[in-house]
Amino acid sequence: MNGDDLVDRIRDDHETAFSRLGSSKALYALTGGEMEADAVRAAAADDQHAAADVLEDWAMVEHGDAAVLLADLADEMRDHAESAEPDGYDRGDDPALYDRLAFEDDTPGRIGGLLGRYLVVSEYAGQMVGFFVGDADPTTASEFRTLRSAIEDERDRVVETLAEVCESDDDWDAAHEAADAVVEAAYDDYVETLERMGVKPKNVC
Repeated sequence: MNGDDLVDRIRDDHETAFSRLGSSKALYALTGGEMEADAVRAAAADDQHAAADVLEDWAMVEHGDAAVLLADLADEMRDHAESAEPDGYDRGDDPALYDRLAFEDDTPGRIGGLLGRYLVVSEYAGQMVGFFVGDADPTTASEFRTLRSAIEDERDRVVETLAEVCESDDDWDAAHEAADAVVEAAYDDYVETLERMGVKPKNVC
């Protein structure tokens, strides 16, 4: 197996989840039903801050290529978060997927879980771009296109690093299991959030 194979397998295994996490209902859930520009910006900032917290902790205990990657990505995530923050930003609760991501305690699992995170957040970023296009805000839409491109580039670095840290079939299995778990955590949170809001989560829109 290689990193690209793992990406394909995760997407195939979670086709329905990704179709829903890439829908407007996912953005509705992320913003708590507040489909306004500041709420979308805040959701993006919350996600990036939460991810940076996890990666900073990991970078302190990892070694080699993994440590370098995690430290670099954490710095980039802080920059993304600060760029996304709306005026008067007050950080909200961390998305549930980060509790699951932080659970990983070995290198293949951490990098695999991080890949799962990137696949989820890429779906969110696409919806955020679409929101600002629909909101007739081309400047902010362009900012979020830049964020989406950065997320895709960072994901590619994660895929490359998987090849460095996965030295056996067991390592690839651990990475796969962690990615699965992170995607499932994001999807479960999406469903539970919408249900609490009285919205049926299963129809894609």
